[in-house]
Amino acid sequence: MTDPTPAMNTSGTLRRFIAPLALAQFICSFAGSNLNVMINDISEDLDTTVQGVQVAITIFLLVMAALMIPGGKLTDRYGRKRCLLTGLVVYGVGALLSAAAPGLGVLILGNSILEGVGTALLIPPVYILTTLLFTDTTSRARAFGIIMALGGIGAAAGPLIGGLITSAIGWRAAFVFQALVIVVIIALSRQIEDPLPPDPTRPFDIVGTVLSAVGLVLVVTGILAADDNGWLMLALLALGALFLTAFFGWVRARERTGKESLLSTSLFRNRTSNLGLITQNTQWLVLMGVSFTVASYLQVVRGYDAIQTGVIFTAATLGILTSSLAAARLAKRHAQRTLILTGFIATIAGIAVLTLVVGGSPSPWAFAPGLLLIGLGLGLMLTPSVNIVQSSFAEDQQGEISGLSRSVSNLGSSVGTAVAGTILVAGLTSHAYAAAMITLAAVGLIGLTAAAVLPRHPPHTPASTSRQGTPKPASDQ
Repeated sequence: MTDPTPAMNTSGTLRRFIAPLALAQFICSFAGSNLNVMINDISEDLDTTVQGVQVAITIFLLVMAALMIPGGKLTDRYGRKRCLLTGLVVYGVGALLSAAAPGLGVLILGNSILEGVGTALLIPPVYILTTLLFTDTTSRARAFGIIMALGGIGAAAGPLIGGLITSAIGWRAAFVFQALVIVVIIALSRQIEDPLPPDPTRPFDIVGTVLSAVGLVLVVTGILAADDNGWLMLALLALGALFLTAFFGWVRARERTGKESLLSTSLFRNRTSNLGLITQNTQWLVLMGVSFTVASYLQVVRGYDAIQTGVIFTAATLGILTSSLAAARLAKRHAQRTLILTGFIATIAGIAVLTLVVGGSPSPWAFAPGLLLIGLGLGLMLTPSVNIVQSSFAEDQQGEISGLSRSVSNLGSSVGTAVAGTILVAGLTSHAYAAAMITLAAVGLIGLTAAAVLPRHPPHTPASTSRQGTPKPASDQ
């Protein structure tokens, strides 16, 4: 297949095609963070417990973990635009069902199951379509910059927006807000053209889907159990590792017989992509870990409410927005590796500033410098990390790598919350919040190391390959 028309990369076309994709990422990131500030309101209104609402949040994470890779693979069979629209509809129905929920069971069905399934269906097409529609480094960086900016804003500003809606109207209105945004996205998505025709003849690996889904669910459950029961955590992680080992054994067996599997092992033979995935995982781990730690500190120690907490987080939101939207200009002047390295250095420095300044000042303004620096650092590197991973493979493997990429990022988010939560709950030191931040900074050093060994100039992968056989990923010279 030939590359998309050059007009596809003009600024007008960028606005027309990127708006629904960026809004889709925003609403999914928003949904993942805003429910935390509504837990008390929901538990009182539905006559349930805080733990019950937390179960709903956990199930949402598990559904996404189980279905993100299969969701990416389905785009090859049914088409990227069709999967995007289907995911949006399922998500919208879930949001409306959640808004009308008479009890916890219906909330779990709407928010945890339907919104989780919808997210797993619509997020992989966002990244695949962006990679396929924008073919040169500058336009792709600009597009991913907008998407990651909206995603970062959704995650960082979710508590503020959710808190404002909940305080002004009620928690149900927050789900109505999600449904309204979904309607807008569906209307805008009609302009999107799928660059690749779907291939209904492509087989779907059901056994591989079950093995990977069970394995990932067990791993995420183990991570989330870290702050409750250490032995249960270890047992779940070990069991999850067994299922994932069986999954990779199944994949290798299918590949040896020439059959298509859910996830090609060739994805893991690309050194550039592997390092990029490590940076992605670390970025989201640090982002969600810092958000959880700071939000807990503000509400538990400082006694701030959800709106006050959200206002303080505005500094991080502005940082993410500023650096993400500058992605295209920065990509023209600097190598992707340089941007990722700089982003990690800024983020780690921001954590240090936040920990030192807040500890010595009772003023809420003391949070601003550190959070702004963290936001600038994360926004600076989120886009090039995604771009490096997606650009490492030709179009026939975009479904697989997109699902894997999003799964790795979601895993990082879960680990970040679990690591921070475990340290805070354990209370091994009187300075538990500082200990959590220092730990997250240490984890950031892992991402910094991975970024340091990225190739300075990743090899270019052709825009298209034959559908006959397994496409060959770009080699790392």
